Amino acid sequence: MTAEKDLHTLLATMSPELREGEFVYALWPHGKPLAGGIAAAVREAEGLTVVLPRAEADSLGLTYDFIAAWITLQVHSSLEAIGLTAAVSAALTEAKISCNVLAGFHHDHLLVPVADTDRALEVLHELVADHGEHKPAPELVLRSEEPADRPAILALTAAAFAISPVTGVHVDGEPEEVKLLARLFECQEYLPEFSVVAELDGEIVGHTISTRGWVGELELLGLGPIGVVPRLQRHGIGSALMKETIARANAAGERGIALLGSPDYYSRFGFVPSTSLGVDAPDHAWGMHFQLLPLAVWPGGVSGTFRYAGPFG
Repeated sequence: MTAEKDLHTLLATMSPELREGEFVYALWPHGKPLAGGIAAAVREAEGLTVVLPRAEADSLGLTYDFIAAWITLQVHSSLEAIGLTAAVSAALTEAKISCNVLAGFHHDHLLVPVADTDRALEVLHELVADHGEHKPAPELVLRSEEPADRPAILALTAAAFAISPVTGVHVDGEPEEVKLLARLFECQEYLPEFSVVAELDGEIVGHTISTRGWVGELELLGLGPIGVVPRLQRHGIGSALMKETIARANAAGERGIALLGSPDYYSRFGFVPSTSLGVDAPDHAWGMHFQLLPLAVWPGGVSGTFRYAGPFG
């Protein structure tokens, strides 16, 4: 296969792929025979730097201070290609993500801080989309859920939560999120306009739901669950669903949206720890993970504990 040199083609066709696990840079002890699953090495005057899985570095007693996710750009880039590294680095720099580049014979590899994995993948997919306009791409359609969509939504949710977001291990049996969602569809607090699907080429690939919640007598929205089919996770679909929900909520005059999730992820949409706005989580153990987004008509002076729709109980 001929290596590609054209920058536009490289950017339009590169497919960012996340390698499983966490990786570290370590200085290999002088004179020690190479061992373990070393993935890359660079010899300098000061010694031999190796890149290897974090678990193996721990087992070998190697020290490190940078823990990275490994992203491979799945396009056969020529070593003589001009501009690919600069374009990728510029996009990640604009998103305030550090990046270490390793060039292989067939592909370029990026090592980014593990905490920035999801955002880095989104940035790279956006870069591909920006340079792939000459190719017809299916349009992501965001619309309100219809009753006929529910079997597909429940199947999507089962796949999306097959790996627990809390424990990171495979769930035995049907995920709790599927049962919860089925109950939310039928509860009094269900709000049809806030059950939103993402559709690609006629296939439902993402879904989020927000139901009525309260702090005292103040009506708010409780968001979740939100799910995306596994093969399209980190492609910006979850972000699109979030932005659509926020736009609908503001248009409807809602006061705010509450959710339980990662502060690193949801802060990009304006969510803050609920306690900073006077609202306590239903479970104090949730801590900073229970967050609120004050909308345009947030009243201020709010105090109390958030109550989700009945099925959450």
